[in-house]
Amino acid sequence: MVPPLPTLLTPAQTALLIMECQRGILDPAGDRFRQLADTVARNGTLGEIRRLVDAARRSHVPVVFLTASRRSDRLGSSVNCPLLAATGDHAPMSVGSEGHAMMPGLEPTEEDFVVNRMHGISPFHGTELDPLLRNLGVRTVVAAGVSVNVGILGLVIEAVNCGYYVVLPRQAVAGVPESYVEQVFQYTFRWLATITTVDEVIVTWLQETT
Repeated sequence: MVPPLPTLLTPAQTALLIMECQRGILDPAGDRFRQLADTVARNGTLGEIRRLVDAARRSHVPVVFLTASRRSDRLGSSVNCPLLAATGDHAPMSVGSEGHAMMPGLEPTEEDFVVNRMHGISPFHGTELDPLLRNLGVRTVVAAGVSVNVGILGLVIEAVNCGYYVVLPRQAVAGVPESYVEQVFQYTFRWLATITTVDEVIVTWLQETT
């Protein structure tokens, strides 16, 4: 049986995972994922994620930024699915580039963690994310970022496969179209994660640390 939310969100056993909130993906001026960027801007998703990050830091909950990178020559990265092929003609997202950087207001601090990948479409496979979380004593991950279509879905499934509980604040994730996102929550996420709100997560964390 899944524990209640206050138990799941015990700060000492929880981590906040921020998925691909990078300039090369969500910058409204870019053209890589324009529909997704417009949806995030319209819904204020980044503002909700910033609220979670602030509360996590105040509550001593580890914040882990999950980033994707591609070399300018694409070496080391497979183009083995339509999604990766469709992004191949856009500006590179090499580590240190403007496209690889986090969106304004979500810059990592020295206390945060950054786990990068240069292959695949989800954050656990072939990265140091799982051993990092285990070394931190984490048993619950709070997932935020983009997109529900692929990245967040992959994160949630892989986290469950690795034995973690998943908490999903509805306002802190986005995908397109929004009608599809609602269906994913109704028919998939409700079986894999504890669905809640950003406010509930923040209140629970702050109550645990006062």
